[in-house]
Amino acid sequence: MNTVSDALERVLEYHERTKHRLERYAAGPETLDWDAQPDPFRRFEGAPTIRLPLAADHLTTPFEALSVPGAVAPHPLSLESVGIFLELSLGLSAWKEYGPDRWALRCNPSSGNLHPTEGYIVCRSISDVPDGVYHYVSRDHILEQRCGLPGTPAPAITPRLLVALSSIHWREAWKYGERAFRYCQLDTGHAVGSLSYAAAALGWRLRWVSSVAFAELAAGLGLDRNEDFSGAEREEAELLLEVIAAPGAATSDGAEPVPSENAWRGRANVLDRRPMYRWPVIDEVEKATRPCSPVPESGAAETYPSRSAVCSEPAARVIRQRRSAQHFDRREVLSAAAFYHLVDALLPRRIAPWDAWDLTPRVHPVFFVHRVEGIKPGLYALPRRAAIKPDLQAAFRGEFSWLKPEGCPEYLPLFRLAEADCSKLSRTLHCHQAIGADCAFALGMLAEFEPVISTAPWRYRQLFWESGLLGQVLYLEAEAIGIRGTGIGCYFDDVFHDLLGLSGRTFQSLYHFTVGFPLTDTRILTLPPYAGRDPS
Repeated sequence: MNTVSDALERVLEYHERTKHRLERYAAGPETLDWDAQPDPFRRFEGAPTIRLPLAADHLTTPFEALSVPGAVAPHPLSLESVGIFLELSLGLSAWKEYGPDRWALRCNPSSGNLHPTEGYIVCRSISDVPDGVYHYVSRDHILEQRCGLPGTPAPAITPRLLVALSSIHWREAWKYGERAFRYCQLDTGHAVGSLSYAAAALGWRLRWVSSVAFAELAAGLGLDRNEDFSGAEREEAELLLEVIAAPGAATSDGAEPVPSENAWRGRANVLDRRPMYRWPVIDEVEKATRPCSPVPESGAAETYPSRSAVCSEPAARVIRQRRSAQHFDRREVLSAAAFYHLVDALLPRRIAPWDAWDLTPRVHPVFFVHRVEGIKPGLYALPRRAAIKPDLQAAFRGEFSWLKPEGCPEYLPLFRLAEADCSKLSRTLHCHQAIGADCAFALGMLAEFEPVISTAPWRYRQLFWESGLLGQVLYLEAEAIGIRGTGIGCYFDDVFHDLLGLSGRTFQSLYHFTVGFPLTDTRILTLPPYAGRDPS
């Protein structure tokens, strides 16, 4: 991509062509052979492995403590704590069986349970983990050492842990075609949330190392090594996070040094030996959104009251029991207190997962409230920073009321736009899916769009990451109060925009979500994630 304008043109072209419309869906495969689904697990054959202990069951941190700064004493960096961190963020949460079919669920959600996101860690001076770059294999809860790093001088430096994420676009494209790049970026945002919650349960926090450019990260993870991916699906580097395991710990402004060529081990396995389709537009937007020199952005200055405690269950249990609801019971009504608790969780604070996202909030939910006690059905908006409210009001329909609902906490920037039964509209908007109408509420995540990406097209990814992060908050906060949510990638983009009165591309919807009372299919068996494996 030669210039910013060229990259922006590619991004805008991709965004428009991958919108679902009432008259046609975005381009995807015409048929699916589920028996030929790509392998959901990446391995690097020939790489040395380290078996991680399964110790999350021993972690007693209550979920409500994650919302209280300093409430959890930091665990030291060790093989065990690294194992817990990965087990609760990118590890398996269960196996499911229905008839002859068996599939895995993970702590980090994924569009269609296809899991394009891969996790890597970089370790320095951590006991029982030699310095190096490792790939995490969720199926077996092991680390594959892709390479060792130059030895550290004595005395050893302070233990350090970095975690990186990459995407395998084919995993999503196999099912979703051209729209897959969007979903991979949403999954990256979900994974950031998963990592942040898991870190908080250990008394840690995460920091996005935003100064690392794409090429530098790809080289540091070995993703640019053609010989290691010969015939196999490539991985796209996404972002690097640093674990801050103690208050006041030093932070890094760059990636670890790249080891010598002969230090790399392992060859990537082939996930799909007979791909039926090709989607060149994904390669184009992938290249157009690679950051050359990301510029950090200061976070918002708003402050909000502390979160109230609602769930004393162990955080590990809440995290691992998270599921995507498939059906909702429309007879149930959500309490106003529960609704406001969930809305409040979307506001940025210096707690997980927002402490890993110290950026200006650019994504603002619009709610379809269906069944919430004491709250009139209709459309509601949540500007997640005060300065954007006038812009939203100017862009939305002039007849919208922008009234605070009765009983809404004063600090909560929630506004009713219009009072109406919008369940049928919500069902139609969400690709005619019943979950859009049967839930207690649905929402669309409206992003500040063209003004944000016009000078930095790579921030197209970042807007999806923020949307996925919001989704992860809703997943876990809903689970903590005994209900359930599900992300929706299939919705009619411009129908939603037209409903709000939007024109142009100042704002665009990037993700939708629903929350309600789940109906469980008892025919599907739930099995332990690592049955038969010794915990140590």
